[in-house]
Amino acid sequence: MSKKGKKAKVPLSDEEQLLLFQQKLLAEEEMSKRKERLLNQFLKDKLAKEEHNSALNLNKINTQWRTVLREVKTRELHKDIEILSQTFERVVDCKDSVIKSLAKDLSEAEEQYAHALRSHLHSIDQLLALQRCRLNLLEENYNMELEALTKEFETERKTIIDQHEKEIHYLQDVFMAMEQNYIDSEYESKLEFQSMWDDLKNKNLEEKHFLRLQLENIVEDLWRRFQDALKNYTDATEDRKIAFETLKVKDEKSSKEIEVQMKKIQKLQDAIIILKGKILVHSRESEEQNQDIREDKELVLVQLRKLKAQRTQARGIAQENLVKLTLESNATLKALREIVDKGEKILKLAEICRKFETEEEKVLPFYSSALTPAEQEEIETMDPEFKEELGKVIMDYKGMENFWKRYNKVKLEQLSLRHRRVQLLEINEKLREMLRQYLDGISVSDEVLSQLNPLFIVNHRSNLPQLLPAPTAQPGDKKPPATYTIIEAAHVVSHTL
Repeated sequence: MSKKGKKAKVPLSDEEQLLLFQQKLLAEEEMSKRKERLLNQFLKDKLAKEEHNSALNLNKINTQWRTVLREVKTRELHKDIEILSQTFERVVDCKDSVIKSLAKDLSEAEEQYAHALRSHLHSIDQLLALQRCRLNLLEENYNMELEALTKEFETERKTIIDQHEKEIHYLQDVFMAMEQNYIDSEYESKLEFQSMWDDLKNKNLEEKHFLRLQLENIVEDLWRRFQDALKNYTDATEDRKIAFETLKVKDEKSSKEIEVQMKKIQKLQDAIIILKGKILVHSRESEEQNQDIREDKELVLVQLRKLKAQRTQARGIAQENLVKLTLESNATLKALREIVDKGEKILKLAEICRKFETEEEKVLPFYSSALTPAEQEEIETMDPEFKEELGKVIMDYKGMENFWKRYNKVKLEQLSLRHRRVQLLEINEKLREMLRQYLDGISVSDEVLSQLNPLFIVNHRSNLPQLLPAPTAQPGDKKPPATYTIIEAAHVVSHTL
């Protein structure tokens, strides 16, 4: 013992102390690493055990909760079945009465429709008979007017033909008289011409004699010269002279004949001009008469065309009215069929919708009024004229009042259900968020470990930040809210057991 005490008391050098210190540090590091490994292993085992316990507890809770829910649901279903059986019997009775009333209404509606159809067909037959009578009367009137016009036209035609024949005979007589007058006037004109011709001939002879006396001296001088030249000329042109003389004689004869014929032609031309003037006057008169006759004829033809056009127009209008009447009748029949089909469809939809009605809707299908007392008072204090107009409009739609009541009620319920659905979706989202937080609190993962979790406790420590000491309360300050630390029950039970 004394030796050991002596050895222990021997002082150590600095190097030995440094080595000893390093050995202690290494031993402490190994111990800390071993503790960390043990701690990690412990945490992993604990995590696996916690997950197993949480899954087991969750299954137990789910099974117990399901049994409780099944019992509650069975009780509710039994109650619902009893209520539904009672309501079903009531609804069946109501539907039987409704079916009977609808069948009665349908039979009455069919009778009314048949009566309306018979009356409509009877009125159509009356209209057709009236239209046929009207057409027959119009046709008779047209035929009578046509016969009268044809008779009048024939009489006028006969009178015009007779008058034309009379005028032709008159013109022939006038022509004969004019021809006789022309012969007489021609004879008188010939006599006058002969006398005038004799006078002119005498005057010409006198003038010729006077000129002859004046020209005898000149002629004598010229005659002598002419005789000299003539001798020379006759000697040279004896044969030509003989021919010239013969031609001269012939020329004189032809000139006389031409003068006579010209005088005759002139007389004839004058007579023709006079006759042409008379014929032109008579032709103008006859042309005017013919023009009047033509105008009368054209007027008659225009009136005849107008009457024919009126007849065709009346026939066209009657045919159009008949076609329009048939089309409108077909359209009304089609519209009535569509209305009947629409009513049947509405009745079928009403029967389908009645299955989804509640007990309250089946007992009280129509509410009394949707107006509040304030709105009712406002309507009563309304302007009388406007109130009367509003009453007339309401009376026009009085038959649709119950329909609009049910429609508005269904529309309001639809809107309320939508609003309720939105609220339930928000509540569901909040519950999902709370469930997710709860599941994050009872499970261990990298995401959970990285976040603040009050249920995660290791070595009696949480990863929540330490709360600072509460400041001293002043007299006027409010008391801060209390904070509570929550520890899972499964964690406590596993450590206590």
